Amino acid sequence: MKYLKSIWQCLYPYAVFRTGTDVYLTFDDGPIPEVTPKVLEILDRYKVKATFFMVGENIDKHPEVFEQVIQAGHSIGNHTYNHLKGWCTSFKEYMENTDRCADRIQNTDLFRPPYGKATLRQRIALHKKGYRLIYWDILTKDYDPHVTPEQMLDLIKKETRPGSIINFHDSLKSNERMLAVLPQAIEWLQHQGYEIKTL
Repeated sequence: MKYLKSIWQCLYPYAVFRTGTDVYLTFDDGPIPEVTPKVLEILDRYKVKATFFMVGENIDKHPEVFEQVIQAGHSIGNHTYNHLKGWCTSFKEYMENTDRCADRIQNTDLFRPPYGKATLRQRIALHKKGYRLIYWDILTKDYDPHVTPEQMLDLIKKETRPGSIINFHDSLKSNERMLAVLPQAIEWLQHQGYEIKTL
């Protein structure tokens, strides 16, 4: 296990896949008015705070939803302005796009590369800018129509451990499956004694 961990650290320097002893719920790609407020309602029902990695373009389109997340006390992270795949984007364009999103968010040191794909040069530059590069150790695949809520919950139950970062999406593509499993996942995590916190 330590050997595998060292391999990941070499392949993805500065990347955080798991941290601390708590559990962290994260949501990518919002804010989306048809989805994000529903997530906020569920989190509030269970008195849980989460971390939202937001796309700058969606913040500009839906500033009122962005403000709802802020006012509810959740953490915000940078997910680029246009949800760019770093492997397919020039260094200059990627960094400029990240800065454009940062102008909308401000006051965050959290960054998650869309698709988890950023080149080594991009990751090093983001680290030098002061970002913590947050990946995940549990990818729910809520965006995949072939993955059922039951399979997502089974994955969470099987793979969660202290420090786990669980990746959901508050997107239209993930809406139905994510909202179906989220309350069950929170209830199970709390029943197991996990503290759910923000990054």
